[in-house]
Amino acid sequence: MQAKTFALLATAVIAGAANAQAVRSEKNMSLDLASQIATHSVATCAANGYAVTATVVDRAGQVRAQLRADNAGPHTLEASRLKAYTSASAKNATSAIMETSQKNPGAANLGQIPGYLLLGGGLPVKAGNEVIGAVGIGGAPGGHLDEQCAKAALDQVQELLK
Repeated sequence: MQAKTFALLATAVIAGAANAQAVRSEKNMSLDLASQIATHSVATCAANGYAVTATVVDRAGQVRAQLRADNAGPHTLEASRLKAYTSASAKNATSAIMETSQKNPGAANLGQIPGYLLLGGGLPVKAGNEVIGAVGIGGAPGGHLDEQCAKAALDQVQELLK
């Protein structure tokens, strides 16, 4: 009898814990925020003389906004999208992911993950400590310059991310 009672109690506790996880609330990227980040990114790069494309994705890596500057190369559309996807997926800057893959033999194959692009220029977008999406920029003469534009754009919308 005692074993049966314990088993029923354990089942009830497990079922209760499972139900507690059944529905989740998550923060995500709005179209307005994504549009602002893309606009600030392209404008910042343009002010520095770079014609780029900025892509902003939500927490699931789906495109919310994409803006291509006049004279930005056609390859920048896909490069910026892949950088944003990679950053959102890994919840990290693409430059940091690239560096890890180069220095850590255990991470050397990260670039083989479908959809990953290990070049600088992708940054996660965080609301507090929660990643709600990412921005990827392609077209400046170096991933570090793409990343600088992304960082400047995120700084401009920082008040909206609190």
